[in-house]
Amino acid sequence: MDLPASSPELVRPWRTATLVATAIAGVELVLLVVVGIVLLGKSLAPHVHAAAAHHALATAPAVASDPAPATTPKRSHPERVAATLSRGHTQVIVLNGNGVQGAAAQTAALVKARGYAVKQVGNAPRTGYARTMIMYRPGFRSEAVRFGRDLGTGAVSPLDGMTTAQLHGAHLVLIIGASR
Repeated sequence: MDLPASSPELVRPWRTATLVATAIAGVELVLLVVVGIVLLGKSLAPHVHAAAAHHALATAPAVASDPAPATTPKRSHPERVAATLSRGHTQVIVLNGNGVQGAAAQTAALVKARGYAVKQVGNAPRTGYARTMIMYRPGFRSEAVRFGRDLGTGAVSPLDGMTTAQLHGAHLVLIIGASR
């Protein structure tokens, strides 16, 4: 019985096609993993930023919110010791920083019920704030502390990421986070 001799030329095209298909599949797998990481990273980014901010607040020294030590130059606007503005004259901007629809409007109603003047209601520049925070213009720390007590939140800090001009005359900014 005569069998045809197998030639090496018939085997090579099959092997070459297999190697090319495997290489293409490997490149596709790498691309899919990269796309998955990018898409997952975008959806997790607000949570990661919120956790980092929360961690930074939790690990920051307690003296960071106290007035500057005597060795630093004096501020041109010294902070008041006692609240001098009444609640009705303290103007507040309420911003939604947690992404829940209607949270700013609902909180603005609570702020008005506490006797404060709401200057503006809107969305914060970003969402994902872990905690509700109160920021104040220079010289209005005592009003911010009183406002925080009235609302049951104690996170009070000077303006951060906003200028006094962006407040349009308001004294305080309330950014609503995921928790108080």
